[in-house]
Amino acid sequence: MIQYVAFLRGVMPTNCKMPELKRAFELAGFKNVLSSGNVVFSFRKSSEQILEQKIEKAIQKHLDRNFMTFVHTKEDLESLIESDLFNKFKIVKAEKCVVTFMRDKAKTKIKFPIEEPGVRILKEIDGKVLTAYFPNNPKGPVFMKMLETHFGKDITTRTLDTIKKAVLK
Repeated sequence: MIQYVAFLRGVMPTNCKMPELKRAFELAGFKNVLSSGNVVFSFRKSSEQILEQKIEKAIQKHLDRNFMTFVHTKEDLESLIESDLFNKFKIVKAEKCVVTFMRDKAKTKIKFPIEEPGVRILKEIDGKVLTAYFPNNPKGPVFMKMLETHFGKDITTRTLDTIKKAVLK
């Protein structure tokens, strides 16, 4: 059995009860399911794309909801963390580091970094976009608008700290 992490776009306690989400995964045949909005589970070796489709169908069937799903092996996420990709950039302590997972690679060539006050989209690596931003930007969540402008809406974003927590489960 391989351990995976599923990141669901838009899921939160106000629109999805975590015990019900966990149950939907279990009914789909996943094992050792831990759900906190991000779902850690075990399953036989399979392509991430097939697992994403299986999860999305299970959520639709059992919860009557649609959440775009991004699946990665725990091993791949551990490698992402260990590679310390943000170390190549001058990150100020007050900045949050986030990773955006893309369903498809960008359709156009993008010149990095992309910057606005308080936000830097640093780089895209293998379908993951690295961003650093200052929380409490008076303009609001500018980085999300920037990401959607450049990479579309088939994305989901997690802080590096959240990814680390998911891998430790």
